[in-house]
Amino acid sequence: MTTIPLLQLVPEYRDYVWGGNRLRPGQLTAEAWVIYENDRVAAGNPFSGRSLAELAGEFGEVLLGKRAFQMTGSRFPLLVKLLDCAQWLSIQVHPNDEQAVRLEGPGNFGKTEAWHVLDAQPGATLIAGSKPGASASTFADAIQNGSIVDQLQTMAVKEGDTVFIRPGTIHALGPGLLIYEIQQTSNLTYRVFDWNRPMTAGRALHIDKSLAVADPGATVSPSSLPALTDGGQVVLTRCPYFELELISAQKETVNLDTQSASFHALTVIQGQARIGSSSQDMLLDTFDSLIVPACYGAYSLKPVADCKVLKVTVAE
Repeated sequence: MTTIPLLQLVPEYRDYVWGGNRLRPGQLTAEAWVIYENDRVAAGNPFSGRSLAELAGEFGEVLLGKRAFQMTGSRFPLLVKLLDCAQWLSIQVHPNDEQAVRLEGPGNFGKTEAWHVLDAQPGATLIAGSKPGASASTFADAIQNGSIVDQLQTMAVKEGDTVFIRPGTIHALGPGLLIYEIQQTSNLTYRVFDWNRPMTAGRALHIDKSLAVADPGATVSPSSLPALTDGGQVVLTRCPYFELELISAQKETVNLDTQSASFHALTVIQGQARIGSSSQDMLLDTFDSLIVPACYGAYSLKPVADCKVLKVTVAE
């Protein structure tokens, strides 16, 4: 079988009006796209400089795994971002797969996503889902006249919470949140309301498309972090597109295996970890990410400093 080494990626950074300075201190940054098909492989690798999309196209199932290849072919199926929210993000909604094709054309995917809260300053809140009892007509009127905030749930969250957002759920992240976001390989976002910011280039509203996909009955319930043990793994959320797990390690080595079923996308969210096998070994700092190819098989995660690592795979 073809062997592909561990692939550490160079993040792509993006700045928007709501960004902060925690991802790149001293430089305003809204998002770091840390696992993304157009990210390039870092230096010191045989594939250095090549994009994840290029490698997925060349190696297909060998890199992606059986489950991912069945779902999206040779296209890398997921996108992982880190978001630093210094102001409210726009209130927005995403389509499902069928709606994405109907509204945007063939080759587009919907956007099912989940958030894991890395940090929440005191009083930090988010918006997700509708208040109970909202009628379809009232909801549609609120989208059109800019009063949608009155129809939505606002909830406080804390570090370690996980929030699953299915397509059709209107949502927004609030100030003071640092977020890990996992989503389908899609960035289709329909902006419903933007807090009366000027509709400058890139920040237009998408009222008609929002009306076409918004679900007035969508509700959301954040889940708290389960109990953690040294060397333990807990599932934070699972859906047909991805499974998100948290690995916690203080002293214990964690043994993992791709089993050729799916790549593993790892992001260190606390501390340092050494990841690899006897043939290859990589040190990852906080917010570093890498891809363990599906063909890689067995590998280990060794804590250098007390660490937490998020692992995402294509779910069964």
